[in-house]
Amino acid sequence: MTGTGLDDERAYLRECRAAIRRMAEGARLNVVIGERVAGDRYSAERLGYDLRSLAKELDEQPDGPPFFGRLDFGPGSAEHHGQRYYIGRRHVSGGPGRAPMVIDWRAPVSATFYRASARDPRGVSVRRRFGWSREPVALTGFEDEHLEAGQDLGVASRIVAAEIERPRVGPMRDIVATIQPEQDELVRAGLEGSICVQGAPGTGKTAVGLHRAAYLLYTHRQRLARGGVLILGPNQAFLGYVSAVLPALGEVDVEQTTVDRLLARGPLQGDDGEAAAAVKHDVRMAEVLRRALYRRVTAPPGPITVPDGSYRWRVGQEEFGAIVTAALREATPYGVGRERVLSRIVAVLLRRAEARGRSASAAWRRGMTRALSAHVDAVWPATQPEEVLAELLGDPASLAGAADGILTPGEQSAILWARPPRSFRSARWSAADAVLLDEVSGLLERPRGYGHIVVDEAQDLSAMQCRAVARRSEHGSITVLGDLAQGTTPWAARGWREHLSHLGKPEAELIALTTGFRVPAAVVTLANRLLEVLTVDVPRTRSFRADGRLRIRETSDLGPATVAAVRDALGHEGSIALIAADATLGPLAATLRAEGIEVATLDDIASAARVTAVPAAMAKGLEYDHVVVAEPAEIVEAEPRGLNRLYVVLTRAVSRLDVLHTRPLPAWLAPPAGVQG
Repeated sequence: MTGTGLDDERAYLRECRAAIRRMAEGARLNVVIGERVAGDRYSAERLGYDLRSLAKELDEQPDGPPFFGRLDFGPGSAEHHGQRYYIGRRHVSGGPGRAPMVIDWRAPVSATFYRASARDPRGVSVRRRFGWSREPVALTGFEDEHLEAGQDLGVASRIVAAEIERPRVGPMRDIVATIQPEQDELVRAGLEGSICVQGAPGTGKTAVGLHRAAYLLYTHRQRLARGGVLILGPNQAFLGYVSAVLPALGEVDVEQTTVDRLLARGPLQGDDGEAAAAVKHDVRMAEVLRRALYRRVTAPPGPITVPDGSYRWRVGQEEFGAIVTAALREATPYGVGRERVLSRIVAVLLRRAEARGRSASAAWRRGMTRALSAHVDAVWPATQPEEVLAELLGDPASLAGAADGILTPGEQSAILWARPPRSFRSARWSAADAVLLDEVSGLLERPRGYGHIVVDEAQDLSAMQCRAVARRSEHGSITVLGDLAQGTTPWAARGWREHLSHLGKPEAELIALTTGFRVPAAVVTLANRLLEVLTVDVPRTRSFRADGRLRIRETSDLGPATVAAVRDALGHEGSIALIAADATLGPLAATLRAEGIEVATLDDIASAARVTAVPAAMAKGLEYDHVVVAEPAEIVEAEPRGLNRLYVVLTRAVSRLDVLHTRPLPAWLAPPAGVQG
């Protein structure tokens, strides 16, 4: 196979862009045609939606690189010998009767691009990587690896390194051009299995989870069409940061939300103290709630008598009780159990009516059901989650009965309402209450299930939140992403196995990513020293990057020092974050603005400011080229797991990190030899 030069590749690029325009025009035409060919209203709506979605995606596809790699197969491949494939983010059609011009990165043959090596070339003679400029987008060069000849650059590739180290501006980007073999194995893991990825900062665990979602939708689209894919992130700022990744990969029909928003049944206006929140998030509350709900089911007070014209049907107290007991033993949702009791009593009357030679019409059955409902309600009452929880939290006797032997008197006192509302309809629910309401709701009826769920920052979920996720993935699989060292909630996991059991996937495979591709070595070295004092067992990280800068400076005045550090950062390319505890962040941001430096907040999505003021509590999952951390001691003291929070904050920098302090630093954070102080 003959090689091609840069001019030939640029000519191919022009052909690809012309093909993309033809695809967009064809998609718009298909929308018009599709409206006329569907056989029924539902099919027309479904077809129209699919066609319009495709047309919109193609119209809005950014003018980015249509391909990032190329595979030339040699005689070592029986299936692809002599073939050349361009690999890109999206499939680009070559037209009727022609081979694709670009193959989607998720296609089976594309796995070879990521996994082929000099040791195992998989029939690839040459792997070509393309370099691109960003503004304007232009093909600037390429790099060839002659795998069958033993040449394999791997992460030493200058193009791979340039892409990984490219300054971070705006939201998170996809990593399809730089996926490493160990990451690709996780991305392409089967739909049936669940996996848990323990990943240190900068190892790409979030990117792996998002690309896995895109891969599964591509590979199992029909199976996932009904349940769909759910992405759960730690907060809205994080979701805004990653929101552009899946659309760039051609996937827009993915639900992305937080656990709090997923579970909220209405406005959350209540607040819990630390003690109350800790009890409500404890897994023991699951049994307390189950007891509280099923204590509403009582033994029949007597027989049932139902008039039917001049005749009266009778179901004895013992028979009625046996039906209730059988339904309780079947462990179905509370609402299903109640309906079974009702339907089985109707069935008893139906058999007796037939035995008397009576014809039981549908109208007769409906009448009997209505007549029996009041009797069943007296024994197995219909209820709502809010009603159950309000009674539990508002009535000391109810709580004591349901929590006997489970919660201590002190724990019961912590969650009891000091002033119960007049009714559950006027209750002011907290975020922790929403978790409990979801637990009760799951006992009443099964919630909507998803085909696959990706849970990021999963180490921060409580056992009760994990159960809520498990209810929604009972018949699906999950991808769990997290880092035990970054656990900052009071109930954060200290080990994965117990956490996975709460998530309903105790058999999930646990994989650790330990190579940091985004965080430079100087920052990783500092963060690894923190691992020595954190109470979790996680592997130390090694950095792919030898670049980066770390400066730790003591100052007598934090304001001017912060202004100087930010001005220095503005002299470099990329995004900048000022991270501090809440009490310090506001005044420092005001100082920057007074000095004429534009500063955005995490809510300023449309802001063009390069500097963002980030509360330490909201930094998780975010990345910035240059990070200025102000007063680490305050970050540590602001919360019970402040050391873990500081570990998170220090690892947000992907190029340069400045640590400014007026107060003494802990010994384990003192500047290493050679670091500016």
